[in-house]
Amino acid sequence: MAEHAPRREQPRLRPAPLLFEPAEAASDPEHFFDLESIEDPRALLERATELTLAFRAAADRATEFQAVAAAQLADPRRFDRLTPADIAERAEWTEDYAKKMVEFGRDLMRGGEGGGSGHADPV
Repeated sequence: MAEHAPRREQPRLRPAPLLFEPAEAASDPEHFFDLESIEDPRALLERATELTLAFRAAADRATEFQAVAAAQLADPRRFDRLTPADIAERAEWTEDYAKKMVEFGRDLMRGGEGGGSGHADPV
């Protein structure tokens, strides 16, 4: 899996509500959060931008949870701790990226950079 591009010092954005799509709409490959039905380009740009920001915020938050989990799994106090290589294999990362994520997760758990005040990317 490719490593993530750095995004530092960006305030955490409040995501737009992501509405769940009905199963029949989700099965249509041309259907995406009803964007295809918006005819006004201004409204389309506004809603597409809301979705983009929501997905970015969700991805940033998920990355933070990955980092915390990686740090917990690598904790030397655990009898069943994992090595960075083991974590990398499970998460489909490079070993170097896993090491960075472990450190990032430790920092988040200490309440350091990115700990609730904004996103801090591990790279």
